Amino acid sequence: MQTSMYTFSVPVFVKTLGNLSAILAKGAAFAEQKKIDPSVLLNMRLAPDMFPLLRQVRIACDFAKGATARLAGGEPPQWEDNETTFADLQARIARTIAFVQDFDTTRFEGAESRKVTITMRGEPVEYVGLPYLAHAVLPNFFFHATTAYDILRHAGVELGKRDFIGTV
Repeated sequence: MQTSMYTFSVPVFVKTLGNLSAILAKGAAFAEQKKIDPSVLLNMRLAPDMFPLLRQVRIACDFAKGATARLAGGEPPQWEDNETTFADLQARIARTIAFVQDFDTTRFEGAESRKVTITMRGEPVEYVGLPYLAHAVLPNFFFHATTAYDILRHAGVELGKRDFIGTV
């Protein structure tokens, strides 16, 4: 079986974002059951200098759509960061999944050596496809997805490892 940059990106993003969606559903149900204003959970942080749950989910989605578009030779769409509810975050995840699934595997041919330029802190940073995916995108994507999980787990939502990993 031949592997490709597509194999290590799009299906990984789709699975993890689907699991994150299920985790958020548990968070919303927890807030309703415990009569907690959902905005309390959505604005929680693990530490004062970390982003809140809302932003963690947005960033995970942005890494998925950004990497998919760039590795396929395009530019990612710019989406407003205006989500304020669990339902809004669910919609963003669904839109991200639909976006990345819309890319045909053939668009990823040569992606491992494709030049990728992103802007970080106002400066262009150039990567090559494989190191970009392996050393920049996937660690950041999983960091933000994991942090979203951790925030809800820390708040008392009954979550376990299987919720994050899903079925193999």
